[in-house]
Amino acid sequence: MIYIADNIFNYLIYLFIIHYGFRINPRKNRLFVGASVIIVLSAGAFNAYYDVNSPIVYILWSVLSVILFFEDRFVHLMIVSVSLMYFTGIIDTFSVMLIQVVMIGGGITGTDIMWWMEPAYLLSFFIYLLVYWQILKKHEVYLCDIELKYKFVLLIQGSIFQMFYNFVFVFFNENHAMYGWDAYAVFFISITGVIYSVFLTLSLAVKNVLSDRQNRELQSFMDMQKQQYDYQLQQSVAVRRFKHDLVNHIGVLRELLNEKKTKEAKEYIDTIWSVQNEFDLKIHTGDSFLDIIVNYYSYLAGKEKVEFTVSGRLTEKLPLEMFDLTTLVGNILQNAFEAALKADVPKIHVELIEHTKEIFIVVVNSTDRAVKNKKFFVTSKKDKRNHGFGLENIAATVQKYHGEYYMESVAENGEAWFKISIAIPREEKT
Repeated sequence: MIYIADNIFNYLIYLFIIHYGFRINPRKNRLFVGASVIIVLSAGAFNAYYDVNSPIVYILWSVLSVILFFEDRFVHLMIVSVSLMYFTGIIDTFSVMLIQVVMIGGGITGTDIMWWMEPAYLLSFFIYLLVYWQILKKHEVYLCDIELKYKFVLLIQGSIFQMFYNFVFVFFNENHAMYGWDAYAVFFISITGVIYSVFLTLSLAVKNVLSDRQNRELQSFMDMQKQQYDYQLQQSVAVRRFKHDLVNHIGVLRELLNEKKTKEAKEYIDTIWSVQNEFDLKIHTGDSFLDIIVNYYSYLAGKEKVEFTVSGRLTEKLPLEMFDLTTLVGNILQNAFEAALKADVPKIHVELIEHTKEIFIVVVNSTDRAVKNKKFFVTSKKDKRNHGFGLENIAATVQKYHGEYYMESVAENGEAWFKISIAIPREEKT
């Protein structure tokens, strides 16, 4: 039974780390999942029958069970399973050493040490759970986001510590009668320090990911600002050109009127008016910064033949800084625009609603399909490393101003729609 229990504990640890650490989902086909479990139990039964713990059998069942259970590329799953098998083996060794040294004083003759593996697995799992909650989950960064060099450092770091402590442990185990509990306390503290160093390495890796994420967010904001600036510059150039030719236009109109050509003069005025409309802001929301953003995406929508409408008007400016306003509304409209382009009938509608204590911004866009799950923060783009921050930035900006947001994906009359509603508290008048 000890071999079967060992396999089950290892198996559960693998499933936990791969799913929650690498964000890889189990297969939907239950036959593969069932085959994965059978392989684990069969390997344990084989070891129990022959009373061996063969490394080859361990490697085979570990790799095969992971490949069958999870839905991902074969090579990636194989590398992940082998790396985990090696790394968890190191942590398990440290856990066994802690239990032996602290609880049984460096080993007692005649004690079946194999049974200490079960508490060691529980201690190891506690370490992985602590890493997940205090480092990964806390910062919304996972092992799949961390650069390869940090993962490699963890393996090398663990190997060096394990070689050192294997030597020290054997020395303690053979000479424990010579030492008092102070020596065992030092041994306990030192292994705890080793595990803490793993936490430090992971924390450094996470900070690096967060730094890169912030840089990408800033770059995305700058790109968005540049696009809006280019649009405004284009409008400014059109205005200057119109003003430059205004004297000539007035001269032509004067000649037409002098020659009593009223009809021609009216047609000429209509022509000038239509030219002026091209660079005039067509949408006025009541907030000058919001006008720039909304008119820019209205301009883009016009070029791509996307129906873009705005209803409602603000009586006062939004209580957001320009940076945050661009982040919030810019990301909302950018996501809406990209999604609408994939729909059969591309539409975007923006609604502005003022209440006594809140200002609502509601954006509805057509999509190619309704989202069945509620994980709206998961990007549908292939390059997930550099995309998927839009909705997260929206949520962060809303929370900064103590607002609320709600997103839903619905299908009505055969059409799929995505709707996001933002509520921002109005500034209290003093």
